[in-house]
Amino acid sequence: MRVGFIGLGSQGGPMARRIVDAGHPTTLWARRPETLAAFADTPARELAERPSARVRVAASPADLAAHSDLVCVCVVDDAGVEEVVDAVLAGLAAGSVIAIHSTVHPDTCRRLAQRAAAQGVETIDAPVTGGGPAAAQGRLLVMVGGDPDTVERCRPVFSAYADRVVHLGDLGSGQVTKLLNNALFTANLGTAAGALALGQSLGVDPRRLAEVISGGSGASFALERVSAAGGTLERIATHAGALLTKDVRLLTSLAGAAGAPTGIVGQAADAALSMMDASLSTMERR
Repeated sequence: MRVGFIGLGSQGGPMARRIVDAGHPTTLWARRPETLAAFADTPARELAERPSARVRVAASPADLAAHSDLVCVCVVDDAGVEEVVDAVLAGLAAGSVIAIHSTVHPDTCRRLAQRAAAQGVETIDAPVTGGGPAAAQGRLLVMVGGDPDTVERCRPVFSAYADRVVHLGDLGSGQVTKLLNNALFTANLGTAAGALALGQSLGVDPRRLAEVISGGSGASFALERVSAAGGTLERIATHAGALLTKDVRLLTSLAGAAGAPTGIVGQAADAALSMMDASLSTMERR
């Protein structure tokens, strides 16, 4: 497939690189020209070894769409996704596919899918988890919602940067799954940081405690992240607090509209976000 990719950030950049390295003719567009620098040497290097590989830089999202069978969107939020998809639709031909890799509200995907369907374009939601290093190594997990046949058409592209591509059901189900994942991760960050702080209050060194728990039944990815960040949520709050807050709030809104209580996960996630807010406030006062 000819692939267009928009959103070359810390995770999207490595994803696009894996698509290029897999041999898919690829078109890129970016608001910030500096994010394209990593691909500047690609044509000469790739074409010598893989004549099928092409990398071109589009003049606009519509130009990118005109040269793509699949457009992957990996920007930050709902507003950004809407803006990009509306621009892309100006150049997409019927039979093309838009894959929304961003983490957004499921209703955003459904609303955009209706616009796309009016001109014969399919839409799937395909949020990812794992981060930039996992993307560079081809180890992301892709959570996909949408038409099964369309998902299978896109699977070879997704497999360039993911070792697991899970089809979860109808359009929007990938987003629901990702929001649940991020809310649980947020909750786990709070409980992990709280456990280390409690241990310190009881006379146990947080680093030693984290080392032991990591090898026991209380181990978690969140504990590893908190331990690597020095045992508190300060660094995590600085780098990921805003995104985690966005995702927890999206899940809360979704659950509220469905009349489904968020329960203990929501309570623990809210507590973790409060801890991050307190950490940021402490840093600002320093």
